[in-house]
Amino acid sequence: MWFLYLSVGLMGAVIGSFLNVCIYRLPRRESVAWPGSHCTVCSHPIAWYDNLPLVSYLVLLGRCRHCTSRISWRYPAVEALNAIGYVALLWFFGPGWHTVAYAALYSALLVVAGTDLSHKIIPNAITFPGMAVGLLSAATVLPIGLTNGVIGLVVGGGILWLLAWASPYLFGKEGMGGGDIKLLGMIGAFLGWKPALMTIMVGSFLGSVVGLTLIAARIIKREDYIPFGPFLVCGALVALFFGQSIVDWYQGLLTG
Repeated sequence: MWFLYLSVGLMGAVIGSFLNVCIYRLPRRESVAWPGSHCTVCSHPIAWYDNLPLVSYLVLLGRCRHCTSRISWRYPAVEALNAIGYVALLWFFGPGWHTVAYAALYSALLVVAGTDLSHKIIPNAITFPGMAVGLLSAATVLPIGLTNGVIGLVVGGGILWLLAWASPYLFGKEGMGGGDIKLLGMIGAFLGWKPALMTIMVGSFLGSVVGLTLIAARIIKREDYIPFGPFLVCGALVALFFGQSIVDWYQGLLTG
């Protein structure tokens, strides 16, 4: 199995390199296919040997070979996170098409977290196709089934839409963006309605803790906007890996 884990990890790092392209270009409405990889400062094309996931960043000491501009730490971080995530999915769920579907969701969540943190944008180019892939996967390879996937999409997106509609009346300002609504719809399509609800609860809890901490530390003000997408991503990952265990624990707690 070590060879399988190594191969999956390498594939994850390679795909992570493409995810970096998506994170950089999608908010700018640029093509992710053309032109090829290039330095964002001097625009010089990047040779294949300078575009090896993780390795090239270390060899170049985090700088462009041509203009010596510093390369963002985000590039190796995304590559490493995608590689680690793929290995974790394989270890947790075992080989199979269901794991491939979860890997697609995981990579989509990484892109969403990256674009929301950098540009406060959750691209439709990720969430809309993600909903379709999620429903197709639910109907074919995922254990939840198509009905649960459809309910997850409607319930997940519907709850956030309701919160977005009510926020101006309850709090006097917009509390949820359309990107968050579509993101949770995509998560519900892959995972079903119960994990979608857990995603909201975990994401809201994490967002509250981080937000209150930043306000207490006077890093941000109460009226400042904090992207909610990354917290939903964390909630989705908790639901994906530990959702059933949490539900079983909670039900056992209630029944004594």
